[in-house]
Amino acid sequence: MFRNFKAYRPLQVARFVKTLFKGQLHIEGIGSFEFDEGKLLMPHKENRKMLSVMSEVNQHIRQLSVVPA
Repeated sequence: MFRNFKAYRPLQVARFVKTLFKGQLHIEGIGSFEFDEGKLLMPHKENRKMLSVMSEVNQHIRQLSVVPA
């Protein structure tokens, strides 16, 4: 599955990745990412912005996975 996000909204991206589990996405102005096993994978290019986005989205995914007691 491929999705194009026109704006970077980390929580929206995290929900998409967590729901579909495997695929690709593109965020306008940032770049393209692949995701597998419900988390964004390391980008192929060494780009600080992409690494920062990957880290932030994966953090939101972890927070969505926590079940409140």
